[in-house]
Amino acid sequence: MSEIVTYETDGHVALITLNRPEARNAVNGDVAAGLEAAIDALEADTEVWVGILTANTEGQTRPVFCAGADLKEINAGNGAALGTKRGGFAGFAYRERRKPIIVAVDGLATAGGCEIVLAADLVVATTRSSFGLAEVKRNLLAGAGGLFRLPRAIGKSAAMEAILTGDPIPAQRAYDLGLVNRLVEPGEAVAEARRLAAQIVTSAPLAVYASRAIVLASAYEDDDTLKKMTNKAFAEVTSAEDTKEGLMAFIEKRAPQWKGA
Repeated sequence: MSEIVTYETDGHVALITLNRPEARNAVNGDVAAGLEAAIDALEADTEVWVGILTANTEGQTRPVFCAGADLKEINAGNGAALGTKRGGFAGFAYRERRKPIIVAVDGLATAGGCEIVLAADLVVATTRSSFGLAEVKRNLLAGAGGLFRLPRAIGKSAAMEAILTGDPIPAQRAYDLGLVNRLVEPGEAVAEARRLAAQIVTSAPLAVYASRAIVLASAYEDDDTLKKMTNKAFAEVTSAEDTKEGLMAFIEKRAPQWKGA
């Protein structure tokens, strides 16, 4: 990982930070490689169960979580470097992973920045945040999942308006439409994301990972496929050591001590 994307852990939670505030955290090749490396570290560490993805907005008059693709890089012919083979745009948009990621947004998430948000699992945002797919204003397309993930998140009509006008969705409306899980005051996004992560890590990690996968699949798989996925995951999870621990903790009226196995 590079300093342009930082990674740190605290117990079972990892904090990943986009660290290019002077460029509004726009994605270049270094950001894509750094974010992919951070996800690699998250997935590989058996002691880390949840990730938080945020951005450094220090020195910005109008905070920007991420302005999307670095258009200077695209104009210079370096567009291919803005994605990775495994993760797609920013090394993240299409990355397969097991562990949930909470995105903590304090500012504008536009174009590819919004697509990064849509690729996460949960969204904590401040009241000064907004979310938009502005590509049509530049004769471009939101090519990193935004055109199908935004309708899934907020419904077709609201998404169609945002996509065709290119205008950002204010935080309150994004919350009302279901894109944002928790809405907080400016400067409080990471703290609230940590509180949400702390709640998640009280649950059994294997069950969390399996449940996440099925919820995501519910957007495009039929009921019969989802039933088979659920039955398979149920058998795998309930045969794990943590299931016995969960049952004993309930019987003994104590907090479970999960091993992730």
